[in-house]
Amino acid sequence: MKFYNRKVEIEELKRIERLSFTKNSRMTVLTGRRRIGKTSLIKNAFKDSDVPMLYFFVARKSEAALVDDFVLEIGNKLSAYVPNGLQKAIDVIRHLLELAKTMRFTLVIDEFQEFININPSIFSELQNLWDSYRAETRMNLILSGSIHSMMRRIFTDANEPLFGRADNIINLKPFKISVIKEILHDYKPDYTHDDLLTLYSIAGGVPKYLEIFCDNGYLDSQSMLRFATSNMSPFIEEGRTLLITEIGKDYGTYFSILLAISQGKCSQGEISSALGGINIGGHLEKLENVYNIISRYRPIFAKPGSKNNVRYRISDLFLNFWFHFIESNRSMVELDNYSDLGELVKTQFPTYTGHTLEQYFKEKLAQEGGFREIGSWWLPRSGFEASEIDIVAIRTNNEEALVAEVKRNINNYSHKRFMEKVERIKTSILSNYKIETRLFTMDDM
Repeated sequence: MKFYNRKVEIEELKRIERLSFTKNSRMTVLTGRRRIGKTSLIKNAFKDSDVPMLYFFVARKSEAALVDDFVLEIGNKLSAYVPNGLQKAIDVIRHLLELAKTMRFTLVIDEFQEFININPSIFSELQNLWDSYRAETRMNLILSGSIHSMMRRIFTDANEPLFGRADNIINLKPFKISVIKEILHDYKPDYTHDDLLTLYSIAGGVPKYLEIFCDNGYLDSQSMLRFATSNMSPFIEEGRTLLITEIGKDYGTYFSILLAISQGKCSQGEISSALGGINIGGHLEKLENVYNIISRYRPIFAKPGSKNNVRYRISDLFLNFWFHFIESNRSMVELDNYSDLGELVKTQFPTYTGHTLEQYFKEKLAQEGGFREIGSWWLPRSGFEASEIDIVAIRTNNEEALVAEVKRNINNYSHKRFMEKVERIKTSILSNYKIETRLFTMDDM
């Protein structure tokens, strides 16, 4: 698949490159989940540069073996002298900083957080080197990593040596809907709304997942579902690999929480009950604020710090799909019963994507612009049927509000019931707003 989008990020990386070569060395941190395209972004940003780019990949091997790789890269890209006998990665970086007094080049260290497992002293040693050399050198240093919790701790924890050293931190996000549609159109110009929703629901905007579907030619809804749940699918173990890499070996309770959320248990009480009543407050806090895997949300206009009426969701569309269909049916996977797994997914997928379609339209409205806040609204269940509205969007002028219902199957829509809910929200929180009502269906994608 060709390289798509990332124009803003490329322009920013080129701007930083110019500053590092005309003023002084700069340190840029590039983060983002696995498969998000960090390496592709870096290579495309500097492919036309007139200065060399060194690429160091921190694999899980001995430090001496890494040094051999780094020295070879220096010889290939800079044709510069490297002293014999270097044993530590920090010695290689020190040598490069010396070279950067008279040479201009970009140094990329990919999966930088892996030094935690190889030689964690490099972080304090790099701090000292950077403080000593930065002002008198011209190096464009980019430190990339895909384990969010580790990269965040290394660079934003005030107790860590590299805190405050990064001049720029770029967090690479999934592709937006407009880019997903562009890719799908390039590979399947006659795609249907069902094809688009299926691709969005499984791959989200993760470039590598989109590439897998495109390069294999699985771009209609049914073939995507068959492939994603087949014994040849790279997605079967992808969620487990992704999360164990992030969370570590003590992942059991976290997996149980995420599985409960993917099955519709959205409040802390519901999740705790699904896990037998255990205390999960600390786990939820880490999943949200350390691992960046879930997000909490409240009814629109609720007080930001309020603890009542809070719901949780898995932020990543692929992970939600993986937990809902793959991990929840792990027994079928272990039995190699992919045939029945595929049939189960095929049957349940239309209902599952009802909620995904709601998220799709929220994202679509945000990208169209003109809103200051977009969310949902609901009343807690307290002895009467809850009122719940899929989308409430406040326009930028703070005088108009869009209130919308989202239905995958238009036959399930009741205009009378929807208008009753609109009246309730109007008297509750939107009495001062001019209200526009909408019904979003697959045809509006």
